Amino acid sequence: MPVRLNITMDEDIYRRLKRELPPKRISAFIEDAVRARLHPDRMTLDAAYEAARKERWRAELSSEWAVTETERWPESALPPRRFPRGKGKGR
Repeated sequence: MPVRLNITMDEDIYRRLKRELPPKRISAFIEDAVRARLHPDRMTLDAAYEAARKERWRAELSSEWAVTETERWPESALPPRRFPRGKGKGR
């Protein structure tokens, strides 16, 4: 349900809005701008994640990349260990 809101803004910005937007569209423009700057609430995010989970192309892409999640980095690419294997600090 729409609510009436009184706001204060710089006169230059108001003139620019009047000049660049069609008549009767300032409110919708401001609402869209504010909505774009606000973080979505938890319910909106949950609904978006649920919808994304059902998209077939995402599942296909995920399965293509799954092999990279099960492979190990070569030992030469790993940073040097601080302690010899099996001899951690405090043992």
